[in-house]
Amino acid sequence: MALRLGDTAPNFKIATTQGDIDFHEWSGDSWVFFFSHPADFTPVCTTEMGRTAQLAAEFAARNTKSLGLSTDSVEEHLKWIADVNDTQNTTLEFPIVADEDFKISELYDMIHPGESETAAVRSVFIIDPNKKIRLIMTYPMSCGRNFDEILRVIDALQLSDAKRIATPADWKKGDEVIIPPSISNEAAKDIFPQGWNELRPYLRLTKV
Repeated sequence: MALRLGDTAPNFKIATTQGDIDFHEWSGDSWVFFFSHPADFTPVCTTEMGRTAQLAAEFAARNTKSLGLSTDSVEEHLKWIADVNDTQNTTLEFPIVADEDFKISELYDMIHPGESETAAVRSVFIIDPNKKIRLIMTYPMSCGRNFDEILRVIDALQLSDAKRIATPADWKKGDEVIIPPSISNEAAKDIFPQGWNELRPYLRLTKV
């Protein structure tokens, strides 16, 4: 059965470029950006691995650990990391799962036969500290991921959890947010003492 938002992210024990990990133990109290790749030594994947490494400080500021996956061996991953570092002018320090037998790819529904019988598509899972899946995105093999969007959605999820808000279309840090309709005006006075702009009874905007 395909994974859905709100499901507990399945645990697994697997070899990575930083040794064997138990996923739930490794993730600890952090958020996780878990993302898969069709294969090592492929051009789009190399740029994505490099971009994740370049953004290490941004992910750390959001208490988020990065975990890559490709259906090749640890030995191949380590050779590939050298290429990533050289071509993308970075230092890749996060682990990459070695999913040679497709066990994790199948567990997380990363193999889509319409794309390939043997390669994982570009899946993204954002997983919170409670091990719940909060976001799923799937890109075709030919299309590189948008890392601005990945960071933006982590910001939005974390703000939503902390402030009981929702975020509008194209929201970015510092923009106005939405007071959910489930919060009455009476309750909102205590939660949002700064007030709000009511465009409609169901659409109230505020700053947090």
